[in-house]
Amino acid sequence: MRQKIVAGNWKMHKNAEETEDLLNDLIDKLPHDVEAHIVVAPTFTNLASAVEHLEFTNIEVAAQNMHQSESGAYTGEISADMLRSIGVHLVILGHSERRAYFHETDSILAYKVDTALKNYMKVIFCFGEELKDRQSGNHFNIVENQLRDGLFHIAKEAWANIILAYEPVWAIGTGETATPEQAQEMHEFIRETIRKSFGSDIAEDVSILYGGSVKPENAREIFSKPDVDGGLIGGAALKADDFAAIVASI
Repeated sequence: MRQKIVAGNWKMHKNAEETEDLLNDLIDKLPHDVEAHIVVAPTFTNLASAVEHLEFTNIEVAAQNMHQSESGAYTGEISADMLRSIGVHLVILGHSERRAYFHETDSILAYKVDTALKNYMKVIFCFGEELKDRQSGNHFNIVENQLRDGLFHIAKEAWANIILAYEPVWAIGTGETATPEQAQEMHEFIRETIRKSFGSDIAEDVSILYGGSVKPENAREIFSKPDVDGGLIGGAALKADDFAAIVASI
């Protein structure tokens, strides 16, 4: 049975003191009886302290990105081995902001996925269409191509280390949200696309998260859809009360 997951992507927010404050608030306010895996992704500078702070909790720490090379002259970059050495074993790859602002292509992301898996890390793999793709009716093709080009080269057994996160780019940070029906339609399509290439067992086991302006007010309805297994949360993850309410709604 696939896992329910709620992951908070903090992006470029929270300094060291603010990170500690938010983690303390989350420890106090997150429900302890929820049947979901909880993840937070602080900035690189606060990952080690977050791992230490959350050691005896049910909250996992993820990185927001990593470089595709094992090591080398890549100033300012972080490798998989560096992340693992501080206790981080989960990484977000392919976020729409990495694709848009840092020009990460599907081929680069495929390389990053390989490096993460080689280093025994799990991956939250992000993908999704822009507004023009949705308006032109090309959204299914865009999503299928991003999946195939970035992820479908991996071996069947590697899917145990993959979490998918569908992000309609037009609904990230805009206040717009895909309707629960739109989210379910796309998640069902994603699962069927996986089924055609890798079989029903993998398609049914992989968790598919929705990421696009999830808030306490809409989380329960979105999460209630049969192919939506949780959320990758942005802005609402920076407020302990909102994130706790979203987790509770799963």
